[in-house]
Amino acid sequence: MRLGLLFLLPFGWHSTAAWAQDHQHGVDSAPPAEASTEPSHQPATDHSQMDHSAMGRSAMDHDSRADDPPIPAAPPPPEAFEGPAFAADAYVGADKMAASRAAVVREVSGMPIFWFQADRAEYRARRGGDGYLWDIQGYYGGDIDKLWFKSEGEGSFREAPESAEVQGLWSHAIDPWWDVQAGIRQDLTGPERTHIVLGIQGLAPYLFEVDAAAFLSSKGDLTGRIEAELDQRITQRLILQPRVELNLSAQDIPEMGIGAGLDRAEAGLRLRYELVREFAPYIGIEQEWKVGRSAEYARASGEDPSVTNYVVGVRFWF
Repeated sequence: MRLGLLFLLPFGWHSTAAWAQDHQHGVDSAPPAEASTEPSHQPATDHSQMDHSAMGRSAMDHDSRADDPPIPAAPPPPEAFEGPAFAADAYVGADKMAASRAAVVREVSGMPIFWFQADRAEYRARRGGDGYLWDIQGYYGGDIDKLWFKSEGEGSFREAPESAEVQGLWSHAIDPWWDVQAGIRQDLTGPERTHIVLGIQGLAPYLFEVDAAAFLSSKGDLTGRIEAELDQRITQRLILQPRVELNLSAQDIPEMGIGAGLDRAEAGLRLRYELVREFAPYIGIEQEWKVGRSAEYARASGEDPSVTNYVVGVRFWF
């Protein structure tokens, strides 16, 4: 037996194996003849010139077309829409699936987060008495709806604050760049008044950060404020920020020293250095002007309607 196998290996093993495979599958064929040592007179086939890629693609295309189901010409049958809207409820439970779907909605729409920023917290050197200023804001909420709070105030050292206020606002995103805001503002100095607030906050073209709001006080006074600032990066850490603020009033408010029209204008330039992204000290200069009737009120009370402030402060957020 071993001698027979050794004899078949060099001469007819391939043909014998093929015959055995065909015979196993029921193919009626005779066993292969012994390989002949005589040279064959059939012309040789040049396999190098055959387009194997075309043959392969043709065979593959034929197989894929044969396996693909026919494309239906009619619309889906009505039975396709008769199932429950949430079929998984029947297996997992409606309560568990409702909680799971709510969690997915929170993940997609943005988890509620808390953010706080002191945009300006500064010492002000100026003629007639150095002073201070704070301008802070923050929010809690998701991508669409947030609860905002804001507070601003300024004054001179060893004196009562000249102005101080706090705002509580509901903020709703109207597009990826702008939020509309509404809420309450409470004045903490001078004639203490409560205001209804309606405003808009966001990013204008050319990356100007804009915060504009109208205020209707409990006395019926209508005022407004527009703030705009722009961060110009000199390096990755050194940033120059021009800032402008305009305060307006629809009527004279003598008890608050406010005249109708443009009440007060501020223009400043601050240069800050980010030690880290969340903490950046700065220096700068800011000019304040009281305009029109407001300037007259300031002179009558012994104040200078134009003040230059040299500022040193810090900007931080978390």
